[in-house]
Amino acid sequence: MRQIIVTGGGTGIGRAVAAAFAAQGDQVVITGRRAAVLAATTAELGPSVRAVAFDAADPAQVEAALADLPDQVDVLVNNAGGNTDIGAERAPGLAGLAAAWQANLHANLLSAVLVTAALRDRLRTGGTVINISSIAAHRGGSGSYGAAKAAVEAWTLTLAQELAPAGITANTIAPGYIEDTEFFGPGISPERRAWNITNTLNKRPGTPADLAGTALYLASPAATHLTAQTLHLNGGTFSGR
Repeated sequence: MRQIIVTGGGTGIGRAVAAAFAAQGDQVVITGRRAAVLAATTAELGPSVRAVAFDAADPAQVEAALADLPDQVDVLVNNAGGNTDIGAERAPGLAGLAAAWQANLHANLLSAVLVTAALRDRLRTGGTVINISSIAAHRGGSGSYGAAKAAVEAWTLTLAQELAPAGITANTIAPGYIEDTEFFGPGISPERRAWNITNTLNKRPGTPADLAGTALYLASPAATHLTAQTLHLNGGTFSGR
């Protein structure tokens, strides 16, 4: 029975990924900062899913959580993150700018780096690390969030190089517009939603289930020769050619 860890697993994409692995018989640990949200999700997903609450961008909290995480890990999905600029009031001047950029780098890049480093010796041969990026890393206009996600993709290449001798793969999924998530919540305007869908080739929004299916593939025996790659999951809005 495989052991799966999904950071940011309480809602949206992370929840869907956790549910998909649990549905095929894996044991899943979901993590996040909000204990109440995690508890509600585990209650819904059943006994094969349990929760460990901690801030993945806080080194002390990551270290403290290790005792509650599996001794061996087959799949690590680094999903924790989000655009910390949304809803935030930036302080004036360069200090405010620096703080805003550091917030996105911590939430999206450092969280993945810290959790992966902490679990490095627990990753089993034949396992995989899946990092979640964004179309924002490739299209511009998203400031520090897009830069942080681009950094995740660059780091994934280094990670893949480091893990390959141990028979472990590392890849990135870069989703586009994904509905039914906190990121694209009810606050999105009908015009913006329509624009996102119009820019796809298949003329539909992405769903958390789309990403979950991609994660299942990357963690399957069929993908053991696939590593150091970014898979663009956006209905053709952006081509990874």
